[in-house]
Amino acid sequence: MRLICYATSGPQPRIVTAPLERDWMDQTPQGYAYRCLPLNIANSHGWLILNPAPFTAQWNGGPGAESVSIVAGAGATQPILAMSHFGNGVLTISVTGLFRTEPGWDLWVGGPVNMIKDGIQPLTAMVETDWSPFTFTMNYKFTRPLVPVVFGQDEPYCMIFPVKRGAVEAIQPEFRALSDDPEVEAAFAAWAERRRNFNTDLQVAGSAAQQQKWQKDYFRGANPWGTAPPDHRTKVKLKEFK
Repeated sequence: MRLICYATSGPQPRIVTAPLERDWMDQTPQGYAYRCLPLNIANSHGWLILNPAPFTAQWNGGPGAESVSIVAGAGATQPILAMSHFGNGVLTISVTGLFRTEPGWDLWVGGPVNMIKDGIQPLTAMVETDWSPFTFTMNYKFTRPLVPVVFGQDEPYCMIFPVKRGAVEAIQPEFRALSDDPEVEAAFAAWAERRRNFNTDLQVAGSAAQQQKWQKDYFRGANPWGTAPPDHRTKVKLKEFK
């Protein structure tokens, strides 16, 4: 499986594997946010495109393209990729690469997962990159007027990863009563009871729960049925572009 990027103008985009770490997660007491394995997997589930030139953007609340101002940051050595194109408080950042996936695979394009930026919201797109000779842009929607938003040098502004086309349409979702599957019901009840007991014991000074700090069943791949499948992951290791 290959994901190819063709540089289209100027230096090729700087693309790196997405790290597990997030600043706001580092700042949680004892780094407790990293105990959430699904969050960790999502953080590193793709590649990040980095901003080559710092800039500050601001929206004045108007509907036109001219309502967004963009000012280059100090020390910028490359052209700014940001522009106001669509109006309505949308900031557009160019991607100087044409991506190609293998047949049947699209590219998820969005903001860096679980990176929080005040005053602006990344917009998400799905692009059919197995056939299209078109580039795409990364777009953000301002959430408040008159709030300067800074994109620093080498700050990630876009995240990408391939998705199998049609996979979601092939799924048949359905509701069932938990009692329809006694094995699942029993396992869930056992987990729920353990969870309640653990949370209760957390309030007891010197308890085993306080020493353990958090339940690691999901992280370890342990469940009431036995163990998780062999492909249970505690981290994602992607290959760098080369």
